[in-house]
Amino acid sequence: MSRSLLWKLLAPAFVLGLSMVAPAASSAPRAPEPKAELGFIPLDADITLRRMVVRSAKPKGTVILLHGFPETLYAYKGISLELAKDYDVHAFDWPGYGQSSRPAPDRFSYAPNAYARVLQQYIDKAGIDTSRLTIYATDIGALPAMLLALDQPGIARSLIVGDFAPFDRPPYMHENLQALKSKASAAAVNAAMNKNRDEILENAYRRGFAKEEQFDLSPELKRDMREGWDHGGMSSADAFHHYYAHFTQDQVYFEAHLARWRTPVKVVWGEKDFYIKTDMGAELADKLGVKMITLPGLGHYPHLQDPQKTVAEIRASLAGG
Repeated sequence: MSRSLLWKLLAPAFVLGLSMVAPAASSAPRAPEPKAELGFIPLDADITLRRMVVRSAKPKGTVILLHGFPETLYAYKGISLELAKDYDVHAFDWPGYGQSSRPAPDRFSYAPNAYARVLQQYIDKAGIDTSRLTIYATDIGALPAMLLALDQPGIARSLIVGDFAPFDRPPYMHENLQALKSKASAAAVNAAMNKNRDEILENAYRRGFAKEEQFDLSPELKRDMREGWDHGGMSSADAFHHYYAHFTQDQVYFEAHLARWRTPVKVVWGEKDFYIKTDMGAELADKLGVKMITLPGLGHYPHLQDPQKTVAEIRASLAGG
């Protein structure tokens, strides 16, 4: 029998055999898609935090994402789900935001150093391995993270910070932020912020952009910020007001002790930050001896405007890049 005739006879059976074997390779169970787990974690008698945890099947490390004003933890939901392909991811509402506690100011100051203690308590309560931890923090979240790392250099493997005010440099800050730092004008600014809640929630992240450059938020985040603005007798604007009432003293402390900084850190800044000039980030990077990463076309909320860029920066930090 010729070779060509033999192939004609056997080929159908060979193809059938492949078709029977192939499905077995594709029937292997897939790793479950990461899911955001929402819940509450008590820190002490005064503070209970709402938190979001997204767990990875095989985590290479842990990421904590710290939000700013007027955000809630939902600012990081999409980023968390993406990072959780490789890392456990945590986010929480700061006291005074979202659904976390809002104790009276005589029981909790809302100062950056008070938030630093909250971050420390959270890391301890959540049982996070700090040797495999990266903290990403912007706006009101960044100074607390840096204050904690200043006093406890081993609190994280690395930090990524940006778009905040580490130093008392009023000319680098928007006039409303300058006014919040002054006792003479802070109360009036706070009252105006409460009065203009809806406008702030709709436009805070749009400022400084031309119409064609503006971006929108997810309906889920918008709804959560609106629902979490005011409860327990205190608004997020009130918490922001108390934060800034103590802000200068914590900035001064940070700058006075910056020579003992030890934790690896990246300084990342939106090129078009409307609220805090890039000069602030450049000075911080210079004092730390690192290069500031400027994000072209991005503003004060890079994680909202370009989440994938934020994911890339965090992955690079975790990889040691």
